[in-house]
Amino acid sequence: MPRPRYREVLRGRVLGPVGAGRSAPRLPAPLTAPALSQRDQVEAVRKAFGQRLRGLRLDARLNGRQLSARSGMHTSKISRIELGRQNPTEEDIRVWCRACRAEDQIPELIAAHRQIDEMWEDHRQALRAGLAQQSERVKPLYEQTRLIRAYEPQTVPGFLQRPGYTRAVIEDVTRFHGLATDIDEAVEGRLNRLRVLESGTCMFSFVIEAGALYAQRGGLAVMLDQFDYIERAADFANVALGIIPLGRLRTIWPGEGFYIYDQSLVRSEHWTGGYRTKRPSEIETYLRIFKLLQSLAVYGDSARAEIDAARRLLQSREIF
Repeated sequence: MPRPRYREVLRGRVLGPVGAGRSAPRLPAPLTAPALSQRDQVEAVRKAFGQRLRGLRLDARLNGRQLSARSGMHTSKISRIELGRQNPTEEDIRVWCRACRAEDQIPELIAAHRQIDEMWEDHRQALRAGLAQQSERVKPLYEQTRLIRAYEPQTVPGFLQRPGYTRAVIEDVTRFHGLATDIDEAVEGRLNRLRVLESGTCMFSFVIEAGALYAQRGGLAVMLDQFDYIERAADFANVALGIIPLGRLRTIWPGEGFYIYDQSLVRSEHWTGGYRTKRPSEIETYLRIFKLLQSLAVYGDSARAEIDAARRLLQSREIF
């Protein structure tokens, strides 16, 4: 049985002994809606980068035609870059800085540009590269992280997924995007997440919307196996499992799923791509959101009751 202080850390506040079934107090004031989606935020950052390049041009007292003459870029390309409508290459940045006699800013600007490029990963491009390769690429992140906070509104978190459930998810994703992939290899790669969970080297704090338990993937046998594993994982010393019940009075609405790695990285999956950020202000916002979601979740016996309710409903439905 895990010591209570583990769960105090993972749940964000003192909730009493494991299995008490208590939830954190509700927060009275709802969080206001974010003005921009994650993809819109990426576009906003691209525009800000373009404005920074424009600032270099103005500091050098150059107009668009003069910069074009010095750099060899067409004036229309210069305009698109400054407005954030075209993503400059690293060579474009070097040429731009040299033309503005700002060579000392090349390393910083290229580093910032690479971070922007990393903020959004297109799902189709990732699938073409191979899901197994993608899983291999994130292994160092899993190995280095000591606390993962995960929120999922519509599906079981990847770190809790059993092989059958993972297979169903991968089949759905590849079918949706119309791309072929080695399903067996992809499933094996994704199982690295289960191994991280079971190794005990990293702490996990999960918050799952109850609706995710009712979204059937792979058939009844797959779902029953998945429910059994979630209940077992809830007893791991390094896991706190919170479920937000259906009909809960909300202080924050369900949003996109996201994962916070320590306090250094946020990753979030969307229909067309994956968002990631290392910006401290963004991470702080996600930490606030996660704390609000934690306050709505139930733990211990109450969380198990939510799983049992989903199990009974799926078993009673003749839709399999």
